[in-house]
Amino acid sequence: MTRPFAPYALLMLLGAGWGLTQPLSKIAVSTGYQPLGLLFWQLVVSTLALGALVAVTGKGLPKGRAAWRMCALIALVGTLLPNSFAYLSISHLPSGVVSIVLSLVPMFAFPIALTMGNDRFSLARLAGLVLGLLGVALIALPHSSLPDRAAAIWLPVALIAPAFYALEGNIVAKWGTAGLDPIQLLFGASLVGLVLALPAALISGQFIDPRPEAPEAALVALSVLSSLVYAGYVWLIGRGGSVFAAQVSYLVTGFGVLWAMLILQERYSGWVWAAFAVMLLGLALVRPRAQQALPGAAVPDPVPGPDTGPDTGALCETGEIEDTRPETS
Repeated sequence: MTRPFAPYALLMLLGAGWGLTQPLSKIAVSTGYQPLGLLFWQLVVSTLALGALVAVTGKGLPKGRAAWRMCALIALVGTLLPNSFAYLSISHLPSGVVSIVLSLVPMFAFPIALTMGNDRFSLARLAGLVLGLLGVALIALPHSSLPDRAAAIWLPVALIAPAFYALEGNIVAKWGTAGLDPIQLLFGASLVGLVLALPAALISGQFIDPRPEAPEAALVALSVLSSLVYAGYVWLIGRGGSVFAAQVSYLVTGFGVLWAMLILQERYSGWVWAAFAVMLLGLALVRPRAQQALPGAAVPDPVPGPDTGPDTGALCETGEIEDTRPETS
């Protein structure tokens, strides 16, 4: 893909691919499968897919305690906890609504970044955060916003996933990635996640005996798709720059709603569409600056120390790692 339109085409493909994972998740939970069982098999597929990428690129396994500590942290904060709540909430909420709620990742990232000293205060971003919360209120409060009014109680559960993704990005902003590139980091995190998820699924009674049926096929598809679009996202940052790649956030939300309408035949009230518009406006206000990082890029970790939400490195035009942590002065 070397033509000038290639980055734009890939941007659309990434948005469509990531957006598709939400209705696939909805199908995966349709038979009553519980989060821990789904998470284990998602990690199995992701580990195989990412392992193949690691083998092809010759990166190898993460090495050293610092690297594996970071993998364990990302497995917990970036996969096990947020995905558990995401599976739980999407079993009760429309898929399109969950896609809209996930657009809150950069809005949650702002107050977390302030708390951790990763960023400076900005009135525009504060306004974006307020708009994001207003969007949630437009879904939760009106009686006609959701097909089942009782489902509104699951909105706070749905908010937990983007909050964890935002925390994940800020952890990388604060402490780096222990020298790992994005694929190595996710592969290591998937391995650690497998070790943690298997006993948890067995002990809780949520283990799934996979069968070649629609929910299982959807789980495999979303696992492979997530791994592939992540790799494509890394490529896009290297070719188009971090700010250009940030536009995928709009496309993921939009495609998530579109796929849910096409595949699941979901339809939404005027309140949900109003929330969609308000959240997109909030997303525009909190989008990263040119010197900031985006989800998926690795930052070289100069000091040994302790990721989809905003990470802090970006691949520069030559394909080398570029430190793009926000200025603190």
